[in-house]
Amino acid sequence: MTLHVELKHAFDGFALAATFDAPVGLTALFGPSGSGKTTVINAIAGLLRPSQGRITVGDRVLFDSVGRINVPVARREVGYVFQDARLFPHMSVARNLAYGGQHNADQVVQMLGLSGLLERRPDRLSGGERQRVALGRALMRNPRLLLLDEPLSALDSPRKAEIMPYLERLRDSTDLPIIYVSHDVSEVARLANHIVLMDHGQVRLSGPIDDVLSSPVAVPYLGANDAGAVISGRVMAYDAGDQLTTVTISKGQLLLPGELGPVGTLVRVRVPAQEVILSLQRPTGMSALNVIKAEITGITQGRGPGVAVGLQSGNDRLLARVTRRSAAAMGLVEGMEVFALLKATAIAAHDVATGDTGRDRMAR
Repeated sequence: MTLHVELKHAFDGFALAATFDAPVGLTALFGPSGSGKTTVINAIAGLLRPSQGRITVGDRVLFDSVGRINVPVARREVGYVFQDARLFPHMSVARNLAYGGQHNADQVVQMLGLSGLLERRPDRLSGGERQRVALGRALMRNPRLLLLDEPLSALDSPRKAEIMPYLERLRDSTDLPIIYVSHDVSEVARLANHIVLMDHGQVRLSGPIDDVLSSPVAVPYLGANDAGAVISGRVMAYDAGDQLTTVTISKGQLLLPGELGPVGTLVRVRVPAQEVILSLQRPTGMSALNVIKAEITGITQGRGPGVAVGLQSGNDRLLARVTRRSAAAMGLVEGMEVFALLKATAIAAHDVATGDTGRDRMAR
């Protein structure tokens, strides 16, 4: 079941024109504040009537400006989770959940780890717990799709870490299109199967997460500091002595800090472009533990001194950011073979996810 969105709408000084498809799984709407992300999901939910467009979920039409179809909000079968949980303060967790409905109640409670919270009221919950209850309430409506509007933006780092596994479980356990609004690239890289890059009301790029984030064309919309590719692999071994995990990728391996799980565990890693160094020869006598042979697939020059270099190694794509001077001195061109160097310590804990990585889920 795929969500299809075609929207055009004009405000004073702002014009929205967005077209994209969101299949089953989690699709991130990513972009800076004011790019139109929340406007898009409000239109999907029926909270905004666009001037032109068409919105469908599977074979059901929610909105069609030509056919004059505009299904009321209450009949759209959409679950919406806002930045703040918006729970009823006078109701227990159990009653808040029941307000959404009773569809698969036991399964939802178990999936989101809510069984120990049912008798509490919202003022006795942490921020992460409140968001989990809000997710549960939305799921108990038995929706055809879920809309999550920056559900982690009001949480501090520990609370984000607390709720992230539940969002991964939600992504992997439901057969719904999930639209996830965010401007945090680490969240998106960890959670999303697909991504829609928005800027000034326009969709600039969309597609599978690893394809889009590894494209040099995406760098202007992600920002130089946030640009980076996503690659997937499996745990091969853990060395307790140096506390490094070996992860096999399609053509080689990565050494990553920490214990990432038993042998065979699926791992998704965001590799920041600014942490990747390029070499024309395989280096020796250096501290960087990860050396990946790759082919240059594209080069995009930015407005400043930086150049984005797309790389392919087996089935994996990487992205490197180097200076124009370095690119010229090395004679970098499309089709050239190079070596990508990456320090193990350059990968932050929040840039590594384990479990069902999304790509494997779509292949099933």
